[in-house]
Amino acid sequence: MLASVVDAALAVTGAERGFLLLRKDDDLDVRVARDRTGAPLKADDLEVPRSIINRALRTRRELLSMTFDHLGEEGVRPEMSVADLKLRSVVCVPLVRLGTRSLQETLATSLNDTVGVLYMDSRETAADLAVGNREILQTLALEASTILENARLLEEEREKQRLEEELNVARAIQRDLLPNQLPSEGWFRAAGSSLPSRQVGGDYFDVRQIAPDAFACVIADVSGKGVSAALLAALLQGAFLLASEGPVEIETLLSRVNRFLNERAKGEKYATVFYCTIRRDGELRWSNAGHPKPYLVRRNSELLQLESTGLPLGMLDIAAYESKSMQLESGDKLVLFSDGVSEAESDKGEFFDASGLKETLRALAATGCAELNDKLVEAVEDFSEGAEIGDDITTLVLEYLP
Repeated sequence: MLASVVDAALAVTGAERGFLLLRKDDDLDVRVARDRTGAPLKADDLEVPRSIINRALRTRRELLSMTFDHLGEEGVRPEMSVADLKLRSVVCVPLVRLGTRSLQETLATSLNDTVGVLYMDSRETAADLAVGNREILQTLALEASTILENARLLEEEREKQRLEEELNVARAIQRDLLPNQLPSEGWFRAAGSSLPSRQVGGDYFDVRQIAPDAFACVIADVSGKGVSAALLAALLQGAFLLASEGPVEIETLLSRVNRFLNERAKGEKYATVFYCTIRRDGELRWSNAGHPKPYLVRRNSELLQLESTGLPLGMLDIAAYESKSMQLESGDKLVLFSDGVSEAESDKGEFFDASGLKETLRALAATGCAELNDKLVEAVEDFSEGAEIGDDITTLVLEYLP
């Protein structure tokens, strides 16, 4: 199509050769080179220095024309003198980046919006630049600009689709990293979910049986959003899996993961983490590294909030982490969540932590962990209806039923 534009311009002006050049950084790159018979030319056949064409673009904003007198400028090599080039006339028409502007505004655009130039020259006859021909050339230049803009938009759309496909794959991988089956019978039960605010998120949770009579549970939220947070969340999950192999104290485990994350992220990323173990005899031990404080929900609707015990992981390589313990009662449920839950915002600017979280947990105190988890997520979505969800919504409910 660009070649057709060049052919039409040559036919209108009667010029002998035509070149279509596109801007590439600060230079011009020849994309089409033809003579008036339609025969292809080489890029090297353009003998006029491109610096002169660039200078023409800078000095004239409308139809650009130069007679051979303009070629004897300072900076042109001796072998490019007028006598050697033997050019009777040179015509340059700028190709401008299209937008929502009028034709006059488009033609008067700045050099930064110039995408290239339509160049023609003749040795034997002067180009016909009558008024009507000038208008036709301007129309052809806008046509070429339209072709280029459509090609650019198509390329952007293809790149967007490719990125979307990659993000869908990443989302599927991240979803598969979450536990596909949680304990639903016996003395310990769990239910959880994670809804990313984007295609992929920086939250994750996990539940593992670390002994015949003990389970370990973790919920984490990596700083930031998107792909970088998701990659670090997967890295953090692997670190916890390795660090929790074999008997290990919670304080030691968090210190190991903290050093690992600090080393890998070089202090530029951190993660809030709540880690706990629950034994069959009801002993709950936990350490909270800057994560939103979980709620212990008792059957009588009493709520207890578990305190923080240390800094987020990855902030300081020398950070220390202590653990706390308490005795669970039959029917107790530990509700863990990310700040996407507590900081969910309504269309009135209210936060769910201040306006509905406690009431929701008290109302669901007598339900099982699976129903409580589902109802909690539903309550968050209802609360933030009409407002943009700005962070991942991750919940994990643990139930002790000896």
